Amino acid sequence: MVFQSTPDVISRRRTLQALGALAAGSLLSGLASPCVRAEVPAGIHFGVQLNAFPIDPNRFQTFLDALGQIKQIGYQGFESSFRNLSPQFAQPAQARKGIEQTGLAFFGVHIFFPDPGYDQTTRIAAPSVYEPVAHGGAALGARHLILSGAPCEDREQLKRKIEALDAAGIYAHSAGLSAAYHNHWWEFRSPFGEIDALYTQTNPELVHFVLDCGHAYHGGANVPAFIRAHSKRIVGFHLRDFKNGDYVELGTGTFPLREVAETIIRIGWKGWVENEEERADHSQAGVKVIGPAYKAMEEAFTL
Repeated sequence: MVFQSTPDVISRRRTLQALGALAAGSLLSGLASPCVRAEVPAGIHFGVQLNAFPIDPNRFQTFLDALGQIKQIGYQGFESSFRNLSPQFAQPAQARKGIEQTGLAFFGVHIFFPDPGYDQTTRIAAPSVYEPVAHGGAALGARHLILSGAPCEDREQLKRKIEALDAAGIYAHSAGLSAAYHNHWWEFRSPFGEIDALYTQTNPELVHFVLDCGHAYHGGANVPAFIRAHSKRIVGFHLRDFKNGDYVELGTGTFPLREVAETIIRIGWKGWVENEEERADHSQAGVKVIGPAYKAMEEAFTL
């Protein structure tokens, strides 16, 4: 005898199947929810300053090898000392192609000197230094000309430094870049408020800032409060850590990494956050230090 389903039986069967599917879906949803991957907020990009790598300026392949390693870790961009790239400025096309093939963004080319390497009148690099770096960096694909400086000794010197930064901003713009000043700890310990003067008296259309949060912290600043006050002038952050006054791997010292990350996220800032793993002895451990630092950044910035 062949059994034939009646409309009532079919309707009841479909209802039970639907209820079962809903129950199963609810169960799977409940099981999956703890596994949803939290992510770094959109618009926050992780980069690295290449000071941790033993790059030979006369062997461009060592530069590309460093980029390959940071790309493999997960960084999205980089910043470099001008010294690493100066030999490429004369004929940049092939070098730029090699950089672009890595898929990494070239955030900026950075001019830093141990004092007294700076112009002693303006306390930043002289135009004869930054002008060729601006053109060379732009030809290689850099977005920013980043300038560090020596501490000012008096208010008149600070006035000249502000004027010189504005002039550098004009020149960088003419070369296709934007100028950004990178602080160290000494601007925050100035007896006449150098860091506040640089942020409030330079032309906001010409001069931006890369806030080195680690140096700011080392200089005694309340870094989250400083970020909230000056975020509109900041195009990038450097993260580094200290313990008992010494450089240590990011996330292992007393620098308030999580609080800084939460501040950046809460104010809705978007841009580049860079790890800078420098050491007092100038050792260059490369991946051994920037790998763990990347994990520390991910943990701090993950919502």
